[in-house]
Amino acid sequence: MTGSTESPHRSFGIDVGGSGIKGGVVDLDTGALVGDRYKLPTPSPATPAAVAKTVAEVVRHFDWTGPLGVTYPGVVVDGVVRTAANVDDSWIGVNAQEAIAAELGGQPVVVLNDADAAGLAEERYGAGRDKTGLVVLLTFGTGIGSAVIHNGKLLPNTELGHLEVDGKEAEHRAAASVKERKGWSMKKWAKQVTKVLVAIENALCPDLIVAGGGISRKADQWVPLLDNRTPVVAATLQNSAGIVGAAMAAAADVTR
Repeated sequence: MTGSTESPHRSFGIDVGGSGIKGGVVDLDTGALVGDRYKLPTPSPATPAAVAKTVAEVVRHFDWTGPLGVTYPGVVVDGVVRTAANVDDSWIGVNAQEAIAAELGGQPVVVLNDADAAGLAEERYGAGRDKTGLVVLLTFGTGIGSAVIHNGKLLPNTELGHLEVDGKEAEHRAAASVKERKGWSMKKWAKQVTKVLVAIENALCPDLIVAGGGISRKADQWVPLLDNRTPVVAATLQNSAGIVGAAMAAAADVTR
C-alpha cells in the first residue's frame, strides 16, 4: 500500500502504547481502517531511539510515504515531550516529531497525546459523532487520560486524571487499575467515578462524556450506576481510536 498522494481521503496513524505499537491506513471519510492494522511489541526499554525505530518498521510494513500521525502516552507540546508514562524517562525534552521523522528519512510527522487522538476519533466517527458543544473523553485504565473537544476543536494536553478530587488525584481514586487492585465491585467503583465526573462537570460543564479504556467494554455494568449530571456513553472505536485520531492529525494538524 503506497503513499497518501494517491488517495487524498486516506491517512496513516500509529498508536504507541505501553505494550504495543500499532498502525494502519485510515479512510478519513468513514474513520474505518483500510485493511488490517499492524502491531509490533513496544521495545524495552522504550527509549526515543528504540520507539522511533519500531514506528518506522510499522510505517514501512505498509510502504507508506505520506504524512503520518503518531500518538504518545504523555504531554506533547509542539512536538516536544514534556512527560513520560509507560515509556522511558529519557523521552522528556525530546522532539518526538524530529526523532521519528529522522528514522523515516525526513517524512512529515505529527505527534500528539494518545487520549487526545482517541477523543478526536470518537468525536468525529464514534460515540460523539454529530454531537455539538463540549465533549470530554476519559480513558479509564492504569490512570485516567482525557481529551476535551469543543465543536470539533481540540484543547490539547488536558490532564484531568490529575485533577484533585476530595484530596486525591482523580486517577488514584477512580482509574480502572484502582478497581482491580482493591477488588471493588462495579457499584463501589462507580461511586468513585461519579465523584470524578462531578468535579469535571463543576469545572467544565460538558455536554457529553465519552468513557473509554478497556473497561468501557463493560459499560452496561457501570455507566447506569453513575449519578452525575452529564450524559455518559461508552466509546465505540475501541482499539482503533488512537490510530484513527493520529491519522486525523496527520491530515490536518489539530494539536495547535
